[in-house]
Amino acid sequence: MPATAAGPHGHPPQPGPAPALATPPAAYGGQTPPPWPPSPPTTLPSYGGGGGGDHTWGAQFPPPPPPALPRRRAGGLVAAVLAAALVAGGVGGGIGYWAAERNDSGAGPTTVSAADSPGELQRDPGTVAAVANKALPSVVTIEAKSGGDGFTGQGEGGTGTGFVYDKQGHILTNNHVVASAADGGTLSATFSDGKSYDAEVVGRAQGYDVAVLKLKNAPAGLKPLPLGDSDNVAVGDSTIAIGAPFGLSNTVTTGIISAKNRPVASGDGTGGRNSYMSALQTDASINPGNSGGPLLDARGAVIGINSAIQSSGNGFGQSQAGSIGLGFAIPINQAKTVAQQLIKTGEPVYAVIGATVDMTGRDSGARIADRGAGGTPAVSPDGPAAKAGLKAGDVITKFDGKPVDSGPTLISEIWTHQPGDQVTLTYERDGKERQVTLTLGERKGDS
Repeated sequence: MPATAAGPHGHPPQPGPAPALATPPAAYGGQTPPPWPPSPPTTLPSYGGGGGGDHTWGAQFPPPPPPALPRRRAGGLVAAVLAAALVAGGVGGGIGYWAAERNDSGAGPTTVSAADSPGELQRDPGTVAAVANKALPSVVTIEAKSGGDGFTGQGEGGTGTGFVYDKQGHILTNNHVVASAADGGTLSATFSDGKSYDAEVVGRAQGYDVAVLKLKNAPAGLKPLPLGDSDNVAVGDSTIAIGAPFGLSNTVTTGIISAKNRPVASGDGTGGRNSYMSALQTDASINPGNSGGPLLDARGAVIGINSAIQSSGNGFGQSQAGSIGLGFAIPINQAKTVAQQLIKTGEPVYAVIGATVDMTGRDSGARIADRGAGGTPAVSPDGPAAKAGLKAGDVITKFDGKPVDSGPTLISEIWTHQPGDQVTLTYERDGKERQVTLTLGERKGDS
C-alpha cells in the first residue's frame, strides 16, 4: 500500500482541519485521481519544557579529602561520601555551571570550562555541528501572505522554508509553501542572520510540489547549497533536516534514510490537486514549517526537499500534527530537473502515458479505467498507451521492473522520468501477464 502523507506547508495563525482533496478530471494528462480522504483533526503538540538534563557546561572536581578519622568511624564516612556522590550525580553539570558563573572562592578552582580559551569552538569537518554551521546561511524562512479577502484586505499567512539554489538569487522550495501568495500575495525570505528580502514566484509545479522564487535585490555573495545525487542514497545513510517547524527558524534535526522510492500522494490543504512523488523517507524530525527545506547528507549536500509527513491521526491529508518519525522528501535529482525547467520557461512539464487510471484500488496494480473524464476514452487516441496497445481494463503491475500496487504509485514512478523516455510496462489482461515498451508523452503546465 502506498504511503500517503500530509504536506506541512506552513503555520497559519488559526490552523484547522483541511477540506477533502479533489482532483479535476484533466489534472494529470488522463491520469485522474479522485478526491483523497480528508485530513485528521488539527492537533498541536505540547511544548512544555522540563528542567534537568545533561547540561554539561563544566566538570566539577570533588572537594579535598577530609582529615583522617579513627578507624572505628570508617563505615559512616563511606556512607556519607556515597550519599554526596549520589547528590552530585543527580544535579549534574548544572551545579558546575552555577559555581563557575559565580566564581566561588575557596582553596582552588571548582570548575574547568572547555570554552576558557577565546574564540569560537571549532567542530571537526563532517560532524553535524560543522555541516549545520556551513549550511544555515544558505537556508531561508519563507513568509507567504495571500492577497486578502477583498473585504478586510487581510490575507492569510504561513511559514515555510527554502534554500539558495544559485548565485542569481533563486530559492528552491515547495509549491504548497508559496501557493497562497502566488496570485497577488507577498513573499519574503529571511536568512539566518536576520536579513529579509522580498521575493517573487518564478514558476511552480503543483504536481511535483516544487516552486522556484527569485529574491528582489538579491545580496552579493550568495552561497548555493551543493546538490547531491539522490539516486546513490542508501537506506541507513545519515540525514540532516533544516527548517522552521511551527515558525521556529533555523531548526536542525538529524536522522537516517528509512526507505527509498516511497510512493506518496500529498495535498496542499486547500482542496487543490494532489502532488505525487517517489519519496525519500526519513526519521529526521519534520513538522509544519519544515516544508521546502533541505534534507542533507552527512557531507552537507542536498539530497531532497522536505515536503510531507505522515500524521498520527485517522486518515490522511493536511494536518498540523507533529512528527512521528515518518517524513518524506522529494529526491533532489527530480527537483533539480523541475527547477531548471521552471527557471527556463516558468511552467512545468510532466511525463504521461495517456491513460486514465483508477486511483482507489490497492495492492493489485493500477487499473486503466473504463472511461476517462467527462465520458472521454480512458486511453487517449494516438497517445503513448494507445500506440503501445493498452486498453481499458488492463491492470499495470510493474513499471520498468518496479512493482506497481496502485494508481498513485504508477504516477509517482512516471513522474520520475522525462517525456520521450522509453519504459517497460508489465500488465495483466484476461488473467494473462504481458509486457510492452512505451514511449512517454508530454503535458505542459498544471491546467
